[in-house]
Amino acid sequence: MGNFAVQLFVVMGVSGCGKTTVARALAQRTGGVFLDADDFHPQANKVKMASGIPLTDEDRWGWLDALNIEFRKLSETSAPVFLACSALREAYRQRLRHGLPELTLIYLKGSRECIENRLSNRSGHFMDPRLLDSQLATLEEPGSAITAAINKPMPELVEEIAQKIGGMRHN
Repeated sequence: MGNFAVQLFVVMGVSGCGKTTVARALAQRTGGVFLDADDFHPQANKVKMASGIPLTDEDRWGWLDALNIEFRKLSETSAPVFLACSALREAYRQRLRHGLPELTLIYLKGSRECIENRLSNRSGHFMDPRLLDSQLATLEEPGSAITAAINKPMPELVEEIAQKIGGMRHN
C-alpha cells in the first residue's frame, strides 16, 4: 500500500452487505487493524436491536463518538485502520470523521434482494433481519466514497476494493 500517512477507512452499508468480512479481509491484506463498530455498542443498543427495535439518533451519538476516539488513537500508529460500520446517514459519517479529514468511506452497495438473502442465511448475529427495511429507509448514499457492488464473490469484491485503495493518492 505504499509509504503513506495512516489510512483510516470506514467500510459502510446496511446490515448484511458484507462490511465485517470485507473490512477484516482488507486489514489482513494490508497488515492493518480491523475494528467492528458492533463491538463498541453499549449493551442497551444490542438489546434493542436484538428485539427488532431500530436505534434512535440519541442511541447512536455516544457510540459514534467512541468510534471517533478509537480512530484518533489508532491514527497515531502506522497501520491502516478498517472499521466495519453501517454509517447510514451523513450526520453519522460526519460524527465519525470529526477531526479526521483523511477518513475514507468504502460503500458496499447491493440490492434489497441480495442483502435480504444474505441476512436470512446467517446465524449468531444480534441484528434482526426485519430491521433491513428501516436500514434501507435510513440509508443516505455517500456522495464521496469508494463504491463497490456486492453482487460478486467475496474474494473478487475484496480485490476490487484493494485495487481502488492502492490507486488512491495520499498526501
